[in-house]
Amino acid sequence: YLPKKSRYHITLYTYPENWRAFKAQIAAQYSGARLKVASSPPAFTFGQTNRTPAFLNNFPLGKVPAYQGDDGFCLFESNAIAHFLSNDALRGATPQAAAQVLQWVSFADSEIIPPASAWVFPTLGIMQFNKQATEQAKEDIKRALSLLNQHLNTRTFLVGERISLADITVACSMLWLYKQVLEPSFRQPYTNVTRWFVTCVNQPQFKAVLGEVKLCEKMAQFDAKKFAEMQPKKETPPKKEKAGKEAAKPQEKKEKKKEEKKPAPEEEMDDCDAVLASEPKTKDPFAHLAKSPFVMDEFKRKYSNEDTLTVAIPHFWENFDREGYSIWYCQYKYPEELTLTFKSCNLITGMFQRLDKLRKNAFASVLLFGTNNDSSISGIWIFRGQDLAFTLSPDWQIDYESYDWRKLDPDSEECKTMVKEYFAWEGEFKHVGKSFNQGKVFK
Repeated sequence: YLPKKSRYHITLYTYPENWRAFKAQIAAQYSGARLKVASSPPAFTFGQTNRTPAFLNNFPLGKVPAYQGDDGFCLFESNAIAHFLSNDALRGATPQAAAQVLQWVSFADSEIIPPASAWVFPTLGIMQFNKQATEQAKEDIKRALSLLNQHLNTRTFLVGERISLADITVACSMLWLYKQVLEPSFRQPYTNVTRWFVTCVNQPQFKAVLGEVKLCEKMAQFDAKKFAEMQPKKETPPKKEKAGKEAAKPQEKKEKKKEEKKPAPEEEMDDCDAVLASEPKTKDPFAHLAKSPFVMDEFKRKYSNEDTLTVAIPHFWENFDREGYSIWYCQYKYPEELTLTFKSCNLITGMFQRLDKLRKNAFASVLLFGTNNDSSISGIWIFRGQDLAFTLSPDWQIDYESYDWRKLDPDSEECKTMVKEYFAWEGEFKHVGKSFNQGKVFK
């Protein structure tokens, strides 16, 4: 399915923590497809980017996840994207196995997701609690779990002897069940299912996408306060009616509530999408680090406005905090795939754009060496802290694995020479073996 070069130019548009997108991301982990996840500005802003004419031209529903290859091939619907990004082993190596995989993918859509949504959504504050609907959902989930438990009684995985797209899809559809409501007493009769689920989510390929999955200890309940907070703030416009309280009869209030529910489809996402997209922003990834005396912005001003060799670099070394910051050398892993120099430069620029929120705590000078069809990319990065900053946020991990990284010793001559040459864009660059072509600065 995937041509060799497309592994570097596959984009999955979504928002952070979208369980539907997880299916495609995990499939890509197994197949080796180098998937770029565009889930935050400037690459993708949910509710804005997916409503632009350009996006709707490729994805008429405006929904995510959405897949786009650099060859123009586009896909919507998470199951189709996950299928495309899978390899033959995941899809089912024989016609029988492939049909069984499709069977379980359909099972997840029809037998798990509807009752799981009815039960879990109220606990997340995105749906009003309905006792009858919740009790029915619990019974439906029990029926689905019983079927799975029986099937897994003599099997490790759903189809065959290894992980398939069936396991990926069903496990992702059950993620919120296990995180929110399947407390120990409820899941006790379904030990085979829990054993299988835990086995799946602890595979390295699952962990790379999901992180640590903690099973719930206590069944989450409907939170009326959270539900009220999650509702769209559409009570502001009718403030005029407060002036004439006599006109605001109880009956009219009921009608208003009904009218408020109608605009939901305009959001062009399901209820689960709504709650995940509106989850609070993650904390500052650098919050755990002690304050540093090195003022990055001051150095950046020197670098931008004054002479690099006589002012900016001396200022850098005079003020650099070896405890609070680290210096890294990077080199693009696939120089044989670099063609025209302007396209190679676009690789650097694209990476910088996707790292916009890292600018406050990083600086880089990344250079292109050589000529068309014979070039290389390498650079020097300064990060807050002693580790590669990319690992601190999933949104920063799109491009960095395409590079080899080496931490430099700030006191070494090698480091001082590299900083001087890469910051100034001039020098011998003995380690490169090609002449300087052009550079880009991340600041």
